[in-house]
Amino acid sequence: MIHSTVIPEPPSALVPVLGEEAFFPVRRIFCVGRNFAEHAREMGMTVERGRPVFFMKPREALQPGGGPIPYPPGTSELHHEVELVAALGAGGAALEEEAALGLVFGYAVGLDLTRRDLQAELKAKGLPWELAKSFEHSAPISPIRRWQGPPPRGEIRLRVNGELRQRAFLSEMIFDVGQVLVWLSRYFELMPGDLVFLGTPAGVGPLRPGDRFEAAVEEVGTLEGAIAPARSGSTLSAA
Repeated sequence: MIHSTVIPEPPSALVPVLGEEAFFPVRRIFCVGRNFAEHAREMGMTVERGRPVFFMKPREALQPGGGPIPYPPGTSELHHEVELVAALGAGGAALEEEAALGLVFGYAVGLDLTRRDLQAELKAKGLPWELAKSFEHSAPISPIRRWQGPPPRGEIRLRVNGELRQRAFLSEMIFDVGQVLVWLSRYFELMPGDLVFLGTPAGVGPLRPGDRFEAAVEEVGTLEGAIAPARSGSTLSAA
């Protein structure tokens, strides 16, 4: 049966699959916060190993490829956070680690762009982070590389205008890929098409209009792009 809609249906969110003429359709975007100890410390937080911190981004946050990414309104402190991204090709709930890892279709390189000034204000008041994290174009992502076997454990890094800003090894994650998926599956029924941004290492910092970035995860891929001029209504200062 064909259904009519009262407004146009939103476009599909698609991420290219590396080396193929095919796309990965995205259902939901989960993100893990404070998954590298040094990053937690640089943000003034206690390192906690009890359970991961989760938040979500809308599909409109996706930016396949590196842009140009418009500088978002409402902030003067846009920060970069380079991350490994797991793309799920199958689903399940209440999973053990081996079964959870079996859901993974592939991996990509992503950025969790953050309105850091707004995040600090919201955290200080004990409020949710959506304004800081869940805006359009806040999740640039590389093509997804199909993957079999254990998750990547090599180097993750990010350069801005050629300057190395972030560098660590995925083996330093507090919760590895399997553990993150196990925790998520306790609270959500994971679905094919879900993306999971797995946390960023220390070294987060500002991006300004005109800046160029290069993010990379060893054996997974690279993501290169730039920040476009601020949109009307941005609070970006000229300083």
